[in-house]
Amino acid sequence: MTTQFLQVARAAAADGQITADELLALRREGWGDGIITREEAEALFTLNQALHHRSPEWVDFFVEAIGEHVLNGTPPRLQCNLEEAEWLIAQVDADGKVDSMAELEALVRILERAENTPDRLKDYVLAKVEHAVLHGEGPTRHGGDLSATHITAAECRILRRVIFASGGHGPAAVTRHDAEMLFRIKDATLADENAAEWDDLFLDGVANFMKGFALPSAQLSHERKRELEAFVADNQVNLGRFMGRVAREVPNVANHFGLVFGKKKPAGPDYDALAAEGEKVTTYESEWLDRMIEADGEVDELETRLIARLAQAD
Repeated sequence: MTTQFLQVARAAAADGQITADELLALRREGWGDGIITREEAEALFTLNQALHHRSPEWVDFFVEAIGEHVLNGTPPRLQCNLEEAEWLIAQVDADGKVDSMAELEALVRILERAENTPDRLKDYVLAKVEHAVLHGEGPTRHGGDLSATHITAAECRILRRVIFASGGHGPAAVTRHDAEMLFRIKDATLADENAAEWDDLFLDGVANFMKGFALPSAQLSHERKRELEAFVADNQVNLGRFMGRVAREVPNVANHFGLVFGKKKPAGPDYDALAAEGEKVTTYESEWLDRMIEADGEVDELETRLIARLAQAD
């Protein structure tokens, strides 16, 4: 399958455009064996960078195929390890920049779908969006018609998706790194007409960092996920055999398993207690917020609204 796939991709790259028939051929060859190989994925990056126009149909296929290669190409599924993250970044940076929304969307979708990703990948995406805001250039900008410090609706949506992504530090967990980036963008765009979504993004993101919580075990490492999958695979047969023997030899026990052995309270974290603890603003968090607010020597409107929200929550 790979040979035909590569031939189609290289022919389209040479033309600088991809026809509907070529896209259909890529889908047929790519999904024919259920796997997008590393060589095929690299050919797609080369083709994407060569295209003069990227249709919605192409972007959908590109995002889907790159995500399939990274998240399901090797076990364990839905995991992106550091080597894969570095490969992704190298592919995107091959021409020195993120030059299309297709590339950026592929990275964001991986962060959203993954059970875990390295900090390197999340930080890379956030840095690219911050650069677009501060310098007015990049895949989220169209024709340079916006000021360099004007945050767009597209950038707000991407930032929200990334900082709250399941593949980040934890589902909906905002880190200090994220919160400080939001402060930098706020300080740089105070005098500009920003997208309507920006105010809520800033307030939600910083408030989440100040008063949210994340379980230490929220993200399984790549290695730990593989260990658990191997353990389950090795023990499924033995567990099934044991339960079958119980049903045959001691039917009364099998029918009243919970009553005979007793019902145990499910082990695990007390989420209510953790949430209540996370709601408390610690001395460290309070001092951090003071430093961020005092950095430019004034308390602006968004900072005033943030302080009010935090005080109201208490």
